[in-house]
Amino acid sequence: MKIAVIGTTGFVGKSITNELVNRNHSVTGISRNVNASDKPNLTVVSADVLNVKELAEILKDNEAVVSAYNAGWENPNLYNDFIAGSEAIQEAVKLAGVKRYIVIGGAGSLYISEGVQVVDMPDFPKGFYIGASAARDYHNILKEENELDWVFFSPPFEMNHIETGRTGKYRLGTDFPVFDDDKRSVLSVEDLAVVIADEVEHPKHHQTRFTAAY
Repeated sequence: MKIAVIGTTGFVGKSITNELVNRNHSVTGISRNVNASDKPNLTVVSADVLNVKELAEILKDNEAVVSAYNAGWENPNLYNDFIAGSEAIQEAVKLAGVKRYIVIGGAGSLYISEGVQVVDMPDFPKGFYIGASAARDYHNILKEENELDWVFFSPPFEMNHIETGRTGKYRLGTDFPVFDDDKRSVLSVEDLAVVIADEVEHPKHHQTRFTAAY
């Protein structure tokens, strides 16, 4: 398959790109700053996601677009930039004529109980609140999208420092976190990439949100 990955140099985007490349897909990796690729099935392209027409040209002829876009956790304008960038990517995907659009969002919009999202809990980390709120609000924007075959993926709560590496194992969920027997929601970034690559190859979710963990 021909697949474009936006945010290919980021923590999540890099793992997704590697997984797709290792599965012998033809991947176009897109980021603001990129280095030359030495892999024959990976083409890297520097692009500004806010330039919708330029991005659409890059995305043309791909069968799916995976967006791991991140406006930067230290960005003082994180909320507005994330929303603007995400909406620009969405518009570029449509302009390019690509139907399948997979968005890597945040865990904050998952529900911890009926009607209560994690980001609204009193003990939610303040340092992540703005970014999580932006991802939650973009998910609500995406729900109104009828033209694209989109899917919004919410990672588990614990991912950044999980050292299990790639196991190829995971369990799927929808709007509520997937917990293990120790009441933890855990997944390595390598296995997150497996989840997304599996969804690219064998789509199970359409115009909805899903999550995964061990």
